[in-house]
Amino acid sequence: MSKVKKLDNLGVSAFCESLGLMARAGIQTDEAIALLGQSRQTEGVLGTALEQMKQSVEQGKGLSQAMEEAGIFPAYALKMIRAGESAGRLEDVLMRLADYYRDQKTIGEKLKAAVTYPAAMLVMIIIVLAVMLAKVLPTFTDVYDKMTGSLAASSYSYIRWAYGFSWVALIIMILLALALLIGRAAWNSEKRSGLEKLLRKIPICENILQSMAMFRFTSALETFLASGEMQDIAVHESIQMTDYQPLEEKLKTCLHRMQEGHSFAQAAYDEQILEPVYGRMLLAGERSGSMESVLRRLTKLLEENAGNQVDRLVGTIDPLLSGVLMVTVGLSLLSVMLPLIGIMNTIG
Repeated sequence: MSKVKKLDNLGVSAFCESLGLMARAGIQTDEAIALLGQSRQTEGVLGTALEQMKQSVEQGKGLSQAMEEAGIFPAYALKMIRAGESAGRLEDVLMRLADYYRDQKTIGEKLKAAVTYPAAMLVMIIIVLAVMLAKVLPTFTDVYDKMTGSLAASSYSYIRWAYGFSWVALIIMILLALALLIGRAAWNSEKRSGLEKLLRKIPICENILQSMAMFRFTSALETFLASGEMQDIAVHESIQMTDYQPLEEKLKTCLHRMQEGHSFAQAAYDEQILEPVYGRMLLAGERSGSMESVLRRLTKLLEENAGNQVDRLVGTIDPLLSGVLMVTVGLSLLSVMLPLIGIMNTIG
């Protein structure tokens, strides 16, 4: 039996938003699913799933059960919708899930760009160096080899330097490209924790990982609270969404302090999980009874912060790799041109 393809973040966001808007307009769940199934934009995997969900709902099953049987929705969305149905806040949960998966899509695209651009630059540098070693340098070498006497011998060593420099640069670029490929594979495997430990030694990477994990936590916590869950249960469930061990350990400490009678905002502030200004926002929101709205604001701020840090990382890598390309090509060309200049001066 073939494995059912999961819906991507943007697809889940669009589905939840459409269903949430229909629920807000007073349309029943079975009618909303039927309307979505009639749209031309819901062909393929989603179209088939909607037809199956329609039949399940007509049989008296809940939305979460129908989505689970369809098999294309992530476990987190199913859990949240099940909680929303139990608390009678399905509309709010659907709209928050739409925002959550839309934000996940945005962050994912930024991270993909942060990896794709350096990979493309590395490939370009490798190709240029390979052409230099395979075509350009051998051509100049053949020309100088045909020259006899001391005319070329005095400056021929520059060519050897060009070969050596190009080979060293090519090997380094290939190793970097392999490291990038291995790192990407490790990120999606059981070796992710080891890669995270390595990345945490780089300040900018550590900040990105921390911001993204905190963004996932606050977004999940807001949605859980919107579904009517108790705060301690919401925190416990949201910890599983961080996918970042250092933050998980701090949050578990907060959860332990909550069991001792402290509020989450106070425990998070004392454990310095958030920056002081964000921690004070959370405290103020809890004391004023507007925890959900503060969490939503924090989620947006953390998303922007993570995105800005990813952009900063790409902005750092861009000139660095461009500089390596220009320096490598420039020095190699200069090395093969200097003997020619010497020869022309001798002839003149």
